[in-house]
Amino acid sequence: QVQLVESGGGLVQAGGSLRLSCAASERTFSSYAMAWFRQAPGKEREFVAAIRWNGDRSDYADSVKGRFTISRDNAKNTVYLQMNSLKPEDTAVYSCAAGRYSYSYILTPAGYGYWGQGTQVTVSS
Repeated sequence: QVQLVESGGGLVQAGGSLRLSCAASERTFSSYAMAWFRQAPGKEREFVAAIRWNGDRSDYADSVKGRFTISRDNAKNTVYLQMNSLKPEDTAVYSCAAGRYSYSYILTPAGYGYWGQGTQVTVSS
């Protein structure tokens, strides 16, 4: 059973930056794609960014392209989300997720079988 623990959320002013981290318990972390999703109040969960198991490819939602960067350190079983130029519309609970199957890469929630508890990101105007 993979356990994921996020950290790094908080309150920031518009234009500021935050770095989210997600630590995984699974020793085979390096075999799984990782992703970040977010959910704002009253809205559906939406894809933010994903990265393949070896880090050779990453994808982003159009709304965060050029502002957010996903990365991973397989030696530390950790995935990161660097968020720059934050906007009030980025306010949401951000959750990291691990792929449902090893060596698969899907950009929808159905492709992820393990989820963290989420961390709140609030961007004030």
